[in-house]
Amino acid sequence: MSSSFGNAVEISIFGESHGPAIGVVINGLPAGEPISEEAIAEQLARRAPGQDPTATRRKEKDVCHILSGLKNGRTTGAPLCGVIRNEDTRSGDYSNIALCPRPSHADYAANLRYGGFNDVSGSGHFSGRLTAPLVIAGSICRQILLRKGVHIGGHVLQVGQAKDESFDPVHIPVELLDELSEIYFATLSPIVRGEMREVIEAARLQADSVGGIVELAAVGMPAGLGSPMFRGVENVLAGALYGVPAVKAVSFGAGFGFGDMLGSQANDSLYADEAGAVRTASNHCGGITGGITTGMPILVQAALKPTPSIGKPQKTVNLETGENTTLQIKGRHDPCIVPRALPALEAAMAVGLLNLMAEDGKL
Repeated sequence: MSSSFGNAVEISIFGESHGPAIGVVINGLPAGEPISEEAIAEQLARRAPGQDPTATRRKEKDVCHILSGLKNGRTTGAPLCGVIRNEDTRSGDYSNIALCPRPSHADYAANLRYGGFNDVSGSGHFSGRLTAPLVIAGSICRQILLRKGVHIGGHVLQVGQAKDESFDPVHIPVELLDELSEIYFATLSPIVRGEMREVIEAARLQADSVGGIVELAAVGMPAGLGSPMFRGVENVLAGALYGVPAVKAVSFGAGFGFGDMLGSQANDSLYADEAGAVRTASNHCGGITGGITTGMPILVQAALKPTPSIGKPQKTVNLETGENTTLQIKGRHDPCIVPRALPALEAAMAVGLLNLMAEDGKL
């Protein structure tokens, strides 16, 4: 398995959903960086299950235990290891899927790839639970970035047909990003959040699920970071964001909206501001051109598919007999993964941006 990411700052995620523990090892962190374990806990709480009617009823405290790499609140330069012990597991809920893979889960593909030896309990290493160690790594990277003047935040842009307003692509107050990054189920409009909850509850009552879109932003990244062709900012960030299960599409700036534009509409015209800094009047490119940061806000959208574990009967195949069959999924599952995925996606963005900073000697 390839569960590592990053060149200058590498994270390696380990564990399985119903195993004894899950965790992350981070290599390449600069020594002497102050790290708040309370801040890590705050980000884990945003992602934790069992805290909201829109989420799975599985109860996990998600307490991070730092085993190495941190002493007296500062990084030592050694690999930093953070572990979360699993407590509320019910592997029996997955007894009927060992031979009957769940539609749109990794069960069938993993069975082919690993010869049936993969752990299917709670989806094993393919579970969204593995985003908790990612949040640990992201919180640590975010704290370092914040001291460099880089602010990251996001919000749930869409759930089903309920849509929030988008960020102003040119002017994003850092105070707004900081506020959003502390909220569970962050939206720009509180009214839309209520509408989204209604959409999720309607899906849950029908034993179904619903997908959505998250919008992320980063302000304060230095201009000139990233390299064409295959180490551009989009490449790095997309690679990190796709590490979050359920992400099926990532776009930057206007994204797929470019398909409806003329060049005269899409181009971001340049101007010098009062301080002499070069800015753009619009930001359709999302703060990135040629794979390199321009100094404008970095804007990313990520679409997440509906949770494939639903209560409705679904068609599948018995891998032992080769017969078509029907599967009734048991267990506790999110009717919508989007609110809990938001902090994980912010974390992935932080890991990617810290790598870009480190590679250019900005740490």
